[in-house]
Amino acid sequence: MQTRRLGRDGPLVGAIGLGCWSFAGSYGPTTAAESHATLARALDLGVTFLDTSDVYGHGESERVIGAFIKDHPHRFTIATKGGIRRKPGETARTFDNSPDYLRQALEQSLRNLGVEHVDLYYIHRREAERPVEEVMEALVRFKEEGKIGGMGFSEVSPTTLRRAAAVHPVTAVQSEYSLWTRLPDLGMVQCCRDLGTAFVPFSPLGRGILTGDLPDPATFGKLDFRRPNPRFQEPNFARNVAAVAPFKALAADLGTTPARLALAWVLSRGDHLIPIPGTRSADHLADDAGAADLDLSADTLAEIERILPPGFAFGDRYSENQWVGAERYC
Repeated sequence: MQTRRLGRDGPLVGAIGLGCWSFAGSYGPTTAAESHATLARALDLGVTFLDTSDVYGHGESERVIGAFIKDHPHRFTIATKGGIRRKPGETARTFDNSPDYLRQALEQSLRNLGVEHVDLYYIHRREAERPVEEVMEALVRFKEEGKIGGMGFSEVSPTTLRRAAAVHPVTAVQSEYSLWTRLPDLGMVQCCRDLGTAFVPFSPLGRGILTGDLPDPATFGKLDFRRPNPRFQEPNFARNVAAVAPFKALAADLGTTPARLALAWVLSRGDHLIPIPGTRSADHLADDAGAADLDLSADTLAEIERILPPGFAFGDRYSENQWVGAERYC
């Protein structure tokens, strides 16, 4: 697989990464064995960048990864996140970016992963009342202590990124970005490029809508993120299914899959983008990884834009509760 650099001075990683939220059952029940099979396939495919968080199953995703890398050390570049407080079994959350809490969260993540150092540590959600400069100073201390290799933020605005980068270079910013979520085109993609920061799109497959396997809202579990999501509720869901049908037909005409075509589009947006599709299926991961070998012509990119123009999706990308903590801009 082709590689891309994780930030201006970061390591080279596979151009397609792997989001590991589903290892904690967020999109349906799974097992550690299934997740480990996916991680083993990732190594075969050159998918070397893993993304997890301390709140994914209250550490379960980290522990699953830790159990695997114990027998496969130093094979992956691993990112995890902290800064969200949530009680087990609840969806309500608060944000704490205080130095003491971040240290506590990082130390627990390191224990979960079974490592003394993590390659990238994100602030999962920014605590709005706390100056980002103070947060960066804590992250710089973690780096100086050898606990983290780089620092990042999730779902922040370009202005926050610029303030943070004035303290210390920021390795990566992650936000939702795909053909049906284009907000980062209004500043974040460009800001990351200018600052030498990697932009890491999560949910680059529209939480399943841009894949060959159509999601069925009737099967969503109680804690499935999509259950309260406006884009997966009627009548929006039926309208979105109809809107993406021509895109899936285009993929078939090109002799590829919808997932590969959608990820190849993301990769085409800049060589500092490293998408992290989430899956617990080794076969789905193999499909996703194939996007790195798909070179889209100017005509194909124009046709994709015609079929799925910015703003085509029906419904907001988050419910009101899901919006809490994500910085809005533009």
